[in-house]
Amino acid sequence: MGVLDRKIDFAAIVSVRNANPNGDPLNGNRPRVTYDGLGEISDVCIKRKIRNRLLERGEGIFVQSDDYRVDDYRSLRSRAEGELTKDELKDPNKLREAACRKWYDVRAFGQVFAFSGGGRRKGDGISVGIRGPVSIHPAFSVLPVSTSSIQITKSVSGEGDGSKRASDTMGMKHRVDHGVYVFYGSVNPQLAKATGFTAEDAESLKHALIHLFDNDASSARPEGSMEVCRVVWWEHSNPSGQYSSAKVHRSLSVRPKPGVTDPRDISDYVIDVAELDGLKPEVIDGN
Repeated sequence: MGVLDRKIDFAAIVSVRNANPNGDPLNGNRPRVTYDGLGEISDVCIKRKIRNRLLERGEGIFVQSDDYRVDDYRSLRSRAEGELTKDELKDPNKLREAACRKWYDVRAFGQVFAFSGGGRRKGDGISVGIRGPVSIHPAFSVLPVSTSSIQITKSVSGEGDGSKRASDTMGMKHRVDHGVYVFYGSVNPQLAKATGFTAEDAESLKHALIHLFDNDASSARPEGSMEVCRVVWWEHSNPSGQYSSAKVHRSLSVRPKPGVTDPRDISDYVIDVAELDGLKPEVIDGN
């Protein structure tokens, strides 16, 4: 497939049950919430999961987390210097071209290559910015969420000879009891042309969205506690788009069913996609 030549908008509807979808390190790792009480999942968190799903499919990923690292590089700098030639590292244009060709997340989300000279002569550092065509919004819950917190203890001592319980044996776990979250995104074909993002790459992105929480279980997110219920994919007929992204995103409505005052499951919600003349969305049920 060639470089993407038409605008794409998308949305994903996520159901959360008894899980911490995205802890806030500035608030004791409690689930993120807005001042209005709506649950929030940051765009950085969503991109991390997309990267992990793409890694599992064999795509080259530059920004790898330690628990999903598939090479021996321990830092972004070492990965860049290990995978790019000296000639590419010295020439910003060659660096952009090589990095976009090698790593999916660079040509999708963009990347800033900013590494100091490491004590070498002035001018040996790298400072190159790449703007990617794929933008991801944070996810917000449809309704305010309620959170629960429980205190946990360890049954063993982490330090010493084991005769005394250490101070690190106490802790807290937090969870969202129930919530339905929605996030949006888009793919800009003008920027896709600059990074070489293809129509095939867009299909890989769609697959990653559908399978966002596959192999993503943890103590905070037990298996099955988070689910992509639906992905809505709008593919325009031209590079500029038939409608603005704002209007396209507004065409999706997720709300509780009439008479339901305390929704506890995705089946308690109505999901509607308003018709836009000439722009028919692909609606995909979650895996």
